[in-house]
Amino acid sequence: MIRLHHCHQTRSMRVLWLLNELEADFELMVYPFDKTLRSDAYLSLSPAGRVPAVEVDGEVMFESLAILEYLTERFPDAGLGRDTGDLDRADFLNWLHFAETISQHCAALTQQHIMLYEDYMRSPLIMKLESKRLANCLKALEGRLSTPVENRDYVLTSGFSVADIALGQAVYMARHFVRLDPFPEVAKWYDRITDRPAFRASIPDGNVPLLYEQDFYPPWEVTGG
Repeated sequence: MIRLHHCHQTRSMRVLWLLNELEADFELMVYPFDKTLRSDAYLSLSPAGRVPAVEVDGEVMFESLAILEYLTERFPDAGLGRDTGDLDRADFLNWLHFAETISQHCAALTQQHIMLYEDYMRSPLIMKLESKRLANCLKALEGRLSTPVENRDYVLTSGFSVADIALGQAVYMARHFVRLDPFPEVAKWYDRITDRPAFRASIPDGNVPLLYEQDFYPPWEVTGG
């Protein structure tokens, strides 16, 4: 039995997407993005009080990319991982874990724009720096997707994988802070992978509270004299 502990529009979304791709039998536990994650009950699953947490046959995991790797190994016939010895193995690991680099910048911007409620708490400098760093990550992904190889529809030459899922979910968050217009290959790839039914089943509908209430958050500017 698989049980996913999830908050909408967070990194646990990448695990939900993968489970939908795998057509796995799982139970979904949805939490508000608030102090509920600091309860003793939840901290027993995720000691840092973060999502995701996944229970699999009595074992608990709480690092999203480790969960993705584990699930691809548990469901090898889906072909979403790349085993040791595979020609794409090194690229697979690099791009899978690059998703966390993107996500860290998204997390910093989410904190600045959303989690800090008072203007005096926010830093225009941090917002601008993190937006630039995030854009540099998308530039790196643009370079990868621009590599002139046959059928470059996905991050790996061998086709769609969980690396696309991890990166796609990171770009889903990044789009709230950096426009994709300067990155046309990223935009085409993102449109391609988010057209998948498993992705669409992983995004929240309009009837639940959202973490990102705006489609885009421009860098905050100090106003007034």
